[in-house]
Amino acid sequence: MATFALIPGADGRAWYWHRLISELERRGHDAVAAELPVTDPSAGFDEYVQAVVTAIGDGRGDLVLVAQSLAGLIAPLVTRRVPARLIVLLNAMVPRPGETAGQWWENTGHQAEADPSDPVLAFFHDVPPEVTEEAMAAGAQPVRFDTLFSQPWPLAAWPKVETRFLQGRDDRFLPLEFQRRVVKGRLGMEIDEMPGGHLVALSRPGELADRLVAYAESRPSSTGGG
Repeated sequence: MATFALIPGADGRAWYWHRLISELERRGHDAVAAELPVTDPSAGFDEYVQAVVTAIGDGRGDLVLVAQSLAGLIAPLVTRRVPARLIVLLNAMVPRPGETAGQWWENTGHQAEADPSDPVLAFFHDVPPEVTEEAMAAGAQPVRFDTLFSQPWPLAAWPKVETRFLQGRDDRFLPLEFQRRVVKGRLGMEIDEMPGGHLVALSRPGELADRLVAYAESRPSSTGGG
């Protein structure tokens, strides 16, 4: 049985993973979701990593870190605190040593395919209406990344942990071809694809669970590099 530690993106809420958690548990695995301190402008990498470590807790083995979007910056840092055997980057940002998250957008030449200020168009376009309604009813968190976006990414290289990259081919925020280029250039690896947009844990939790379990059970051999 693997333990999947699920790290959300910029919204920061563990709720993002609720549909996936039930699917992973149905397949006989453990899953925990972190709640990130995205509303705290003073929170930096240390605080984000601590939030994930706290969610994982004690006594969990065979750990797989699943990093959504912004969490691509966080998951590699978590491996310095807890022993993980696999990182799965999901529609994720891939940092370079010394680069800040604020610099990442220009450095990568990022261009979204839909206006990020329209959450339905950019993020929820393939999420079931009832799930979208629940998300909208909760409202957006007042996120503040003052410290997080100004800190240089502290690792000298990608950690020596098995790494896979899974990308929704319908992602309008971090588009497929953009991700191919960035991941190849920064990690020297090819990406895997699945249907779905940026929020595949909400739109296709069953298929995503199958992909994650397959990764965990196959113990993949492709590893990210610095």
